[in-house]
Amino acid sequence: MVNGTSVNEFVLLGFPRLRKWHRSLFTLILIIYILTLAGNGLIILIVRVSQQLQTPMYFFLSNLSFLEIWYTTTVIPKMLETFLITKTTICLRCCLVQSFFHFFLGITEFLILSTMSFDRYIAICKPLHYTTIMTKKLCSLLALGSWSLGFVVIFSQAALLLQLPFCAGNVIDHYYCDIGPILKLACANTNLIEFLGLLGTVTIIPSSFIFTVVSYIYIISTILSIPSRKGQRKAFSTCASHLTVVIILYGAVLFMYLKPTAHSSFSFNKVISVLNTVLTPLLNPFIYTIRNKEVKAALRKAIGK
Repeated sequence: MVNGTSVNEFVLLGFPRLRKWHRSLFTLILIIYILTLAGNGLIILIVRVSQQLQTPMYFFLSNLSFLEIWYTTTVIPKMLETFLITKTTICLRCCLVQSFFHFFLGITEFLILSTMSFDRYIAICKPLHYTTIMTKKLCSLLALGSWSLGFVVIFSQAALLLQLPFCAGNVIDHYYCDIGPILKLACANTNLIEFLGLLGTVTIIPSSFIFTVVSYIYIISTILSIPSRKGQRKAFSTCASHLTVVIILYGAVLFMYLKPTAHSSFSFNKVISVLNTVLTPLLNPFIYTIRNKEVKAALRKAIGK
């Protein structure tokens, strides 16, 4: 690979086919972004100040909310710029850094959700051993492991990406620096980077998905074995929010990558990317709080104080 490049910045096309709706889309996405920051920030604050929420479940939830704040912040500000400026540019290094954080945080989200499914499995299937298994030390190690593994998986690919020379144009048909469009602009062999990306994706996403599915098979079978309907509803309510988030996230990813025309349609990929980068971070705090009596009680107590 050659050190040096003839391209100093990239141009983000955004959504050129929706140009007449750009002002309206800017307002809508800005409102969603503000709500996302407020909702996830509120969860972090409540979990931190409320004594009744000092449990592993809410510890991992605050980690997820912290991640969502940075995940959406990595993409949305530049996305908003594409709605206001006809030619939105981003410096080469800034683009590569954005790509790194986008995929690092995305991979970490799958790992944290898998960790949360393990927590729910222990809580429902082994309730008598829950406090002895899910100690503060183990929770901290699981959270740290999720963040560290997400970083390691993406770092090697990002390190190679920084060495690439770009001379095949500078227009990215996306609203953020996605790895696929970036590699198409490189004027060097990208097989190793593509292999590392494929290896990381195939290793993390399917394995975390299988782990989560197996956990919920045990969880659901345990819930169904509870004799009383009230007990079943109470047990299911403790994992319903997490299960909803898992279905939304994995559903969007599987739909994007298993659809036959997905890889040939940038427009389709951009629409699905909006679901992952804009809507999912917004929905998470609402999903976890709307029917959660503990969070609502802690929120009312905090407001009262």
